[in-house]
Amino acid sequence: MSFRIQPAPPARLNRCQLFGPGSRPAIFEKMAASEADVINLDLEDSVAPDDKDTARANVIAAIGDIDWGEKTLSVRINGLDTPYWYRDVVEILEQASDRIDQIMIPKVGNGGDLYAVDALVTAVERAKGRKKAIGFEVIIESAAGIAHVEEIAAATPRLQAMSLGAADFAASMGMATTGIGGTQEWYYMHREGQQYWSDPWHWAQAAIVAACRTHGVLPVDGPFGDFSDDEGFRAQARRSATLGMVGKWAIHPKQVALSNEVFTPSEDAVSEAREILTAMEEATKRGEGATVYKGRLVDIASIKQAEVIVRQAEMIGL
Repeated sequence: MSFRIQPAPPARLNRCQLFGPGSRPAIFEKMAASEADVINLDLEDSVAPDDKDTARANVIAAIGDIDWGEKTLSVRINGLDTPYWYRDVVEILEQASDRIDQIMIPKVGNGGDLYAVDALVTAVERAKGRKKAIGFEVIIESAAGIAHVEEIAAATPRLQAMSLGAADFAASMGMATTGIGGTQEWYYMHREGQQYWSDPWHWAQAAIVAACRTHGVLPVDGPFGDFSDDEGFRAQARRSATLGMVGKWAIHPKQVALSNEVFTPSEDAVSEAREILTAMEEATKRGEGATVYKGRLVDIASIKQAEVIVRQAEMIGL
């Protein structure tokens, strides 16, 4: 273990992030009533340029007017390469209620991008006397973003979560695909006359998870574009969970249940994790650093793995 202890990420549920355009206020109540842990009201890609001002006003009103329950409430602002983002930040923080929890910053390319937003947010918070500090979440969507992923993860204490935006990332990387997440037709292995599809996002997800875990940030998988393919969504989500991601985006309401299903530990998994903790506690009392559980070795590292599952179950209320 390094002398510098790996910090813990925010202790909150982030199994599913449900997105909705700020230009469609009619769906806000349904989003609030959903089973998503995080709500993202979008001012960026899903809002046409002519609708930016109206969408921003809709979001400002909805932050205070709608009962969001215990959900984490986030607003995705426009990119720093647009003329819209500064007004998104200033108007939301000057006019919206304190119910907003986070700002999502898209297409982050380096730590300096977060410094710029942090400076503006801090100035507005001080000027308006806001008591609740706004958190950040970011999307890695470019070659620059993945190249500077650890710098970004360490850029500000406001940062709470990081996602992979597959579509813009693929475009930036020059990847030969129009798919958004999931396996791709030409990314495959061939053996004994059979094709086996691999995951072209795997390495980028692993880099994001490593950077996030190093700096106490929640790693989240981004969108899965084909919302008619439930099994494809499940497969992508399971791979992401195995890599260490805590949740996934939903760009359609039907994906909320799928994401919660994958990122909620099963009863069997929770029971086994608790049994491992008990077995290791008994081994420790005997002065042993390891023991055998169901025919396999468990040790100190097993405790840490089991504790992750138990903590998640406790937050969910299982």
